[in-house]
Amino acid sequence: SLPETVPAGTIGRLGLPGLVDALTFLHAPPPDASTTALEERSLPAWRRVIFDELLAQQLSLRRARAARADLRAMQLPDTALAERLNATLPFALTGAQRRAAAEIAHDLALAQPMNRLLQGDVGCGKTVVAALAACQAIGSGVQVAMMAPTEILAEQHLRKLGPWLEPLGIRVGWLAGSVREADKRAVRAAVEAGEINLLVGTHALIEESVKFARLGLAIIDEQHRFGVAQRLSLRERAELLAHQLMMSATPIPRSLAMSYYADLDVSVIDELPPGRTPVVTRLVSDTRRDEIIERVRAAAEDGRQVYWVCPLIEESEALELQTAIDTHAALSEALAPLSVGLLHGRLTPADKQQVMREFTEARIHVLVATTVIEVGVDVPNASLMVIEHAERFGLAQLHQLRGRVGRGAHKSICVLLYRSPLSQSGRERLRAMHETTDGFEIARRDLRLRGPGEFLGARQSGQSMLRFADLDRDADLVEAARDCASAMLRDDSAMVDAHIGRWLGARQEFLKA
Repeated sequence: SLPETVPAGTIGRLGLPGLVDALTFLHAPPPDASTTALEERSLPAWRRVIFDELLAQQLSLRRARAARADLRAMQLPDTALAERLNATLPFALTGAQRRAAAEIAHDLALAQPMNRLLQGDVGCGKTVVAALAACQAIGSGVQVAMMAPTEILAEQHLRKLGPWLEPLGIRVGWLAGSVREADKRAVRAAVEAGEINLLVGTHALIEESVKFARLGLAIIDEQHRFGVAQRLSLRERAELLAHQLMMSATPIPRSLAMSYYADLDVSVIDELPPGRTPVVTRLVSDTRRDEIIERVRAAAEDGRQVYWVCPLIEESEALELQTAIDTHAALSEALAPLSVGLLHGRLTPADKQQVMREFTEARIHVLVATTVIEVGVDVPNASLMVIEHAERFGLAQLHQLRGRVGRGAHKSICVLLYRSPLSQSGRERLRAMHETTDGFEIARRDLRLRGPGEFLGARQSGQSMLRFADLDRDADLVEAARDCASAMLRDDSAMVDAHIGRWLGARQEFLKA
């Protein structure tokens, strides 16, 4: 016999069978049980198992979150510098940005370490919210580290933050793999002496040789690209734990935020800045490639800039690279005398930065690129994007790429070139891109198509993925498990221990991250 680890009232309210009855039914279904309902996991017996699994996830993550209340961080209550930044910005914050900034400001003033995820659609203005948080920390007497997964993205942050913060007397440092060794040494010395207030960079920030005088806030962009150990390594550089603000480039569906992210506080920026023109998305067969090349020429001759994104070739990085090189050669010839640039993952960081600089300064009219431009690249004059073999890309990735245009005042177009015949999932992805520019709706459809793994990235390593629950199908049970977990953590620690032990056993240590 298995003792019950779920309150009887919850089982009754949800109309679920007892656990022993549910397991007996599933192990030996009666002859008249619907095969379809068994496969679709819609029977009450399945819903009981799914609920128990979701409840174990909620209990373990929420317990980890509660345990953080005992940890200590520096209180960073001084908002004067953040208010000065806000007063000097050349634009007004949206209501959603103000709300997110206020939530973060409140957390920074507490003596417990903040562990907050800032998420929102592409182009919603997360960087300025992070800058306000950095100002509050620096104004309260500590240093800030901002880490991004690639040099292109980290340098974009540097270029954006410098003009905002340096006039306020904030010294911003830069540390990445491409920085010369002598310059790295100088930056590390200035960080250790407390002379640099904000250090922006890549994984180079978590090398042993980087020692902060007084680190109080770690900002981690594209958090799903970093493993738990890398994130912890940065916040543990402080005498007391540093506050941690994580940013996600893609919206996270509500059911996913409620389940896998139940250990975090989440701030959502759910409106775009005014003046952003929605990007028009066109689906075009690759048999009309020549027409599209003429559209590219017309846009460039009209003073606009263009991204041409090469196809993703998962089987072969070498083939992907060769395709980009061949496309660059073909477009250079077809579009002469226009300047066509090339950006791909095999370039050195310095060469990548050089190409991006030339594109930003409009010395390159058309940029042929692989997905290295997926995140963070901000060139307002670019108003046309062509994505070749769009059917090979994931939905979130297509939405990210599309977010590179539509950042200026000009009408922007994203052309999805596809090759027939399309698979069912390929057709669904392209249809979703054509039907909506809302990142939250895109994320919901992507979760339905591919499951949670793509959103979680490195976060899932060590975390037990849900084996029975489907977040899209079982969204009602996610909410029920959340409510039940709140009550159990308040009332019955023995039952909580028993339930977590049954489902997760020893696999909980990673949750302390």
